[in-house]
Amino acid sequence: MIQQDSKTKLFRIRKTVSKMLASRGYLVSQKELERDKDSFLEEFGEVSREHLTIMVPKRDDPSENIFVFFPEEEKVGVKMIKDYAKRMREENVMRAIIVIRSSLTPFAKQSLLEVQQQKFIIETFQETELLVNITDHILVPKHVLLTDEEKKTLLERYKVRETQLPRIQLHDPVARYYGMRRGQVVRIIRPSETAGRYVTYRLCV
Repeated sequence: MIQQDSKTKLFRIRKTVSKMLASRGYLVSQKELERDKDSFLEEFGEVSREHLTIMVPKRDDPSENIFVFFPEEEKVGVKMIKDYAKRMREENVMRAIIVIRSSLTPFAKQSLLEVQQQKFIIETFQETELLVNITDHILVPKHVLLTDEEKKTLLERYKVRETQLPRIQLHDPVARYYGMRRGQVVRIIRPSETAGRYVTYRLCV
């Protein structure tokens, strides 16, 4: 059962996760995006973290799903990583996010690397990273990931190589929020007093 002092925190974390998935192009229900604390407590207040697990499809490709796991353990060990990988295999889901309360054990980190070498993409976020949605901050401009086709069109239009674009680091908090991969290009849209908006592009490295 989720402890009383953790319920509000988990509500905020799961809300951030839902918005993050929607921003990445996954099909998250409006009910989930608009969920308030009372409805969260009514549905999840008396259950374990495991019941918070999410699985949603990509909006433009319903066959491509993502899991979000909320492990019960303070420190996630090898068994949990293997259990999640097994479930992903069984349900043919290649991508997942694990929301960690504290940390991964050293052996779990090694196990995670081994799983990722099997073509699975598993991201980890600490709960503290998801308490606040960084993209809601006034200083964070709008980011839009380009498709491979849009990236190709951009490079051709400006007659540049991708290595000539400004860069954003793979481990940048915004890059992690959007699940960027190396080689992807993101369009960044900032408000401008003179032009209305100012658009730049960055390559994830």
